[in-house]
Amino acid sequence: MEKRINISTSEPQGYKAMLGLEGYLSKIYISKTLKELVKIRASQINNCAYCINMHTKDAIKNGERPERIFILSAWREATKFFTEEEQAILAMTEEITLIHQQGLTEETYSKAVQFFTENQIAQIIMLIVTINAWNRIAVSTHLQIED
Repeated sequence: MEKRINISTSEPQGYKAMLGLEGYLSKIYISKTLKELVKIRASQINNCAYCINMHTKDAIKNGERPERIFILSAWREATKFFTEEEQAILAMTEEITLIHQQGLTEETYSKAVQFFTENQIAQIIMLIVTINAWNRIAVSTHLQIED
């Protein structure tokens, strides 16, 4: 796959705005573990190799067990590996990433409310939206995995 434009140099203001979202997300009240699970799962759905590579490394650096990363794409069948809170955020991730299918369902939203405050749910939505934007940038520009 041939590399395409570099958004950070072609549109530095747009790229800076995305980095601003990352700065905001670094301060939200969601654990690093949950953040990385969201980023990996959305990236898997979007087939973003660059982001999968980056966020699996980050997750392991932050103490995530490789076994959980290996099974993440099948989390619904491997519920013993994930807490109910993690399952709720993963369901949100899938439904928001695949918004065209059914959107964030009442069932998933109701489950999330059991674990997260209204403010945290808003933060989770922003987290999911942001990783989806990064995935789309990386995939459409053929961003290459760094060795």
